[in-house]
Amino acid sequence: MKKKKIYEGKIFNLSIHSGKIEGRKVKREIIEHPGASSMIAFDENDKLILVKQHRFPHGFVLEIPAGTLEKNEKPIDCAFRELEEETGYRARKMTSLITYYPSIGYNSEKIYCFVASGLKKVPGLKLDDDEILSVVKIDIKKVISMIKKGEIQDSKTICAIMTYVAKKKL
Repeated sequence: MKKKKIYEGKIFNLSIHSGKIEGRKVKREIIEHPGASSMIAFDENDKLILVKQHRFPHGFVLEIPAGTLEKNEKPIDCAFRELEEETGYRARKMTSLITYYPSIGYNSEKIYCFVASGLKKVPGLKLDDDEILSVVKIDIKKVISMIKKGEIQDSKTICAIMTYVAKKKL
């Protein structure tokens, strides 16, 4: 496959890939993204730690903490870093939950979901200049109900919570 980069941005690049697959000519526009890590974390009162974050063009969205992998960063290291930056909690351990492609047909992004444990509150959030968010704590059963009602539509949150529930049989 030949690859021609047509856009290079801060968060992703866009390339056109062309060539042959099983003897057939194909041409694909692919968003190239380094991937992201997200995590499920519970506070000292067993409440799920979420963030209410502004996600243009959709407005404020309720989701699990997450962030883009930095160059050469391991997904687990990103998970530890993002949890602390966005929520003010430091985890002792991250356990892999699920990894998936949110938009497999045109996007290289892979999302790594973890379960954080051994949480300790640390002072202050370390948000990027363009991050607008607040920390929200909700009982997981209410979050499941919100997913079922369509009140939570973020794919990483839905995938992580429903996988966690299926494994725990809540």
